[in-house]
Amino acid sequence: MRRIDVRLAVGLSVLALVAGCGGQQGGAATDDTASEVTCEVSKETRVGIATGNATGVYYAVGNALAGQLSGTTGGKLTGTAAETGASVQNVEQLVGGQYDVAFSLFDTAVNAVEGKGSFTAPQPVQALARIYDNYTQVVVRNDSGIKSVADMRGKRISTGSPKSGTEVIANRLLEAAGLDPAKDVRAQRLDLTKTVEGIKDGSVDGFFWSGGLPTGGLTDLFTTAGDTVTFIDLAPLLPKMASLSPGYQEGTIGRDVYKTAADTPTIVVPNVLLVRKDLDANVACAITRTVFDKRDALAQANPAAKGISLDKARRTLPVPLHRGADKALKDLGAN
Repeated sequence: MRRIDVRLAVGLSVLALVAGCGGQQGGAATDDTASEVTCEVSKETRVGIATGNATGVYYAVGNALAGQLSGTTGGKLTGTAAETGASVQNVEQLVGGQYDVAFSLFDTAVNAVEGKGSFTAPQPVQALARIYDNYTQVVVRNDSGIKSVADMRGKRISTGSPKSGTEVIANRLLEAAGLDPAKDVRAQRLDLTKTVEGIKDGSVDGFFWSGGLPTGGLTDLFTTAGDTVTFIDLAPLLPKMASLSPGYQEGTIGRDVYKTAADTPTIVVPNVLLVRKDLDANVACAITRTVFDKRDALAQANPAAKGISLDKARRTLPVPLHRGADKALKDLGAN
């Protein structure tokens, strides 16, 4: 019995250590029932939030959201945000129980619930809300000779972190331009920090990035090396992309965002916040309410969060809204 007790004590210690590291194993209740949703969190609960690259918008807004949860729940609900590879990885680790909330591009979220693309079966995830939009930002070195996505043949192109939403969009754009991502480009699967470093030192010719405006890594690039790089116009590829998913929409990167010479037509994709469908409804409700009640605080972390709007919050189908989020959005007056 003594040996069993020791093992139990050690096991509990290890679980406690894991729960305190890297924003993972948030410990949020996952026994959701059909009981009434009150949005009141009755016991101390910590949630882990899966974000994205450290120099991206997911990371900035996710950390800001984690910091706001305690104040909106009387200290009962706290959060920790973690750097990740972003959308696809986020969904996988959300379903695996490593995180309780995940940022995701809408097209990746749709693939997840439909069991398509990177997912071999439907995933048990639901949405808290549609939030701000991501802008597809394709940047190339001026000395690369690249004027369009089709010109990337044979070039060193960063397609984003492995299992990221950026990688999904990058590969689809390459295919829309008539290229095979596995054969026709020298793909560099780099996170944004390493991508920007590669552009600066000349080891990368161009890159894809999907993020809110402005993205910190791109602000740094255009501030320190803006005379060596330029954006690619994606408007010619929009019809093919829109045929793949209604989530791909027309957008513009304004010249004022990165102090460029002109506006750049691009493709916009909405973002959604995802949770497992069995997440406690009151926890889901409290998180959703915090997103909208504290939007201005999130926007201080990154201006992209200004795009969070109750007018668009419910537009998540075919990704269903979690019932806790549905309650929060009703209370907030979202249509």
